[in-house]
Amino acid sequence: MFEFDQYLGFLAFLTILTIGFWLMIFLLTFVIPYWVFGSAIERFKEIREEKKAKREGLSH
Repeated sequence: MFEFDQYLGFLAFLTILTIGFWLMIFLLTFVIPYWVFGSAIERFKEIREEKKAKREGLSH
């Protein structure tokens, strides 16, 4: 069926495919949402601080 070098190539292909699959699952379910929501929260904090500074500047 397979010669030994073909078998090793097939195993290397399956290994790379499996690693890529689980890496994509990890990125899509954890890293990207963490990055997006973290940056959004930081931006909202910046906007809130700008509004607070503007209000304090106007009141004094």
